[in-house]
Amino acid sequence: MGAADLGAQPGERASLVQFSSAFCQPCRATRRILTEVAAMVEGVAHIEIDAEDRLELVRTLGIEKTPTVLVLDAAGRIVRRAAGMPRKADVIAALGAAV
Repeated sequence: MGAADLGAQPGERASLVQFSSAFCQPCRATRRILTEVAAMVEGVAHIEIDAEDRLELVRTLGIEKTPTVLVLDAAGRIVRRAAGMPRKADVIAALGAAV
């Protein structure tokens, strides 16, 4: 997946792509966690996508609930995927598979 799919510039080393919805409480906490992790690791971007605005992409990727987080490597390949609010340690570990 590239910038056109994501609606934002992916990270040089990896991207944390979060699918959210407006009334999703766990999405807010997930946003904080992913923003913190992206700030800790150079070359990593956090990209949040409103699932309701991007229904075609949601269907293509099989996103069934929010939040769903995809970890993309530098080439834009999905290397990890998780639904629900992640733990910070799990995000860092998943990022290790991408960089």
